[in-house]
Amino acid sequence: MKIYTRTGDEGETGLFGGGRVRKSHARIEALGAVDELNAAIGWAVTQVAVGTTRQGLESLQHELFSIGAELASPAEAGRARPSTPAVGEEHIAALEDLIDLCDAELPELRAFVLPGGTPGAAGLHLARTICRRAERAVVRLGEAEDVMGTVVAYLNRLSDLLFTLARLENQRAGTGDVEWRKQ
Repeated sequence: MKIYTRTGDEGETGLFGGGRVRKSHARIEALGAVDELNAAIGWAVTQVAVGTTRQGLESLQHELFSIGAELASPAEAGRARPSTPAVGEEHIAALEDLIDLCDAELPELRAFVLPGGTPGAAGLHLARTICRRAERAVVRLGEAEDVMGTVVAYLNRLSDLLFTLARLENQRAGTGDVEWRKQ
């Protein structure tokens, strides 16, 4: 199979399970933002300290791939929807549990935190900002079409986790948070 198909040369792309939409469609914008988030997390994995953080991030990448499959397969009348693994309430609860576990190791947050510190923390902060963009794109899509309700909640919680993991990465490196100072 060739990597290029030429089927997108006119500005359309295929959806999972059939159908085509413009590449500028809100569904493709949301899908692309989730894909970009997945790539940013993949890069952050290469920057964080070895250990459970890496394994957890790689697990999140699989969940984001499932969300991508969900976004790429809209339900339409008369078309069978492919079976894709769903990201549900249990995944959101797992994110919350991990946030709480990591937060217990951190000092109380008393100031706004600037993205930075160690390379791993900076990568996690970058992934967090991309996650927020993906969340906004999915919300925009949801204003026009049906989107599984747990996707927005998952992305919202994931951005909180990425923030917490960035703080934890700095804490474990002895760097601490980079706090915003009012000028």
